Amino acid sequence: MRVARLEAVVGPAAVTATQGAFLLVLGVGGARVAAGAIGVGDLVAFILFLFFLIMPLGQALNAYTRLQTGLGALQRIQEILALPAESAADVAGAQICDSAVVFDAVTFAYPTGEPVLRGVTFTVPSGSRVALVGPSGAGKSTTLALIERFYDVTAGAIRVGGADVRDLPRDALRRRLGYVEQEAPVLAGTLRDNLLLTAPDADDATLLDALEEVNLGALATRTADGLDVQVGEGGVLLSGGERQRLAIARTLLAGTPILLLDEPTSNLDARNEAALRDAIATASLRRTVIVVAHRLSTVVDSDLIVVLEAGQVAATGTHQQLLDTSPLYRELATHQLLVS
Repeated sequence: MRVARLEAVVGPAAVTATQGAFLLVLGVGGARVAAGAIGVGDLVAFILFLFFLIMPLGQALNAYTRLQTGLGALQRIQEILALPAESAADVAGAQICDSAVVFDAVTFAYPTGEPVLRGVTFTVPSGSRVALVGPSGAGKSTTLALIERFYDVTAGAIRVGGADVRDLPRDALRRRLGYVEQEAPVLAGTLRDNLLLTAPDADDATLLDALEEVNLGALATRTADGLDVQVGEGGVLLSGGERQRLAIARTLLAGTPILLLDEPTSNLDARNEAALRDAIATASLRRTVIVVAHRLSTVVDSDLIVVLEAGQVAATGTHQQLLDTSPLYRELATHQLLVS
């Protein structure tokens, strides 16, 4: 903000001073020429000298504002570098036996707030597809952050494959987790470049298989460039659904046994939502999938649905079971799916 205010003042002030100086010289000099005190040649020479003087002054002011902008960027970099590094695991010898995820009476609160989760308990069986649903602020996205160990639980335990996540080296834990956020980043470059981020040694056949798995095979065949087709800055040449499915394909290439999806259909239209729903169904055939969803249409066929409300587990079961046993889930389904 200080840099912005400085630039807002310096720019107009420099232009005003420059134009004012020329007008002053022309006014005073023109009057003196008219009075016969100086000649026209003297006035022209003075204006040229003024021009040569103002140019370096303007460049100096511009350099000063650029310096302030650079110092502001440097300050932000230093703030990032000053962030504490993640601590090492307490027990490096813990073994993972399978890819199941277990929340055991988990309570969590951010450092400056009330508990977000309170005594959350549920089990994600290996090879299943589990959905986390509920109103906004119920703690759904926080559960994924805790599985990734972006934060440590305040109480209780989270186990992945039978091992407490706090007892696993972070790199070993995260090698088993594929994470796709709401706004999945797509980097400027080609389709191939984006896919190779998680699998640098993958061949073309593997990349094409990953695209087919998420119904994106047409991307590599609609132009002669194939996998070398440009996706644009931030994936601007792709639709929202294509960007989301590309992020899932990229994660699948990493070969992680657990896939975490954080509201993947939040900004998609009905057609792209249906395509992404098919992609999730295909992806869940060989791995454990945990989906955070606002739209129930994407998760009604999940093996297990966990309903969260105010940081607690309100109900668990299949879609049909919850329609019969959970008033909150039935309310959500009534509004979204027109269930009578």
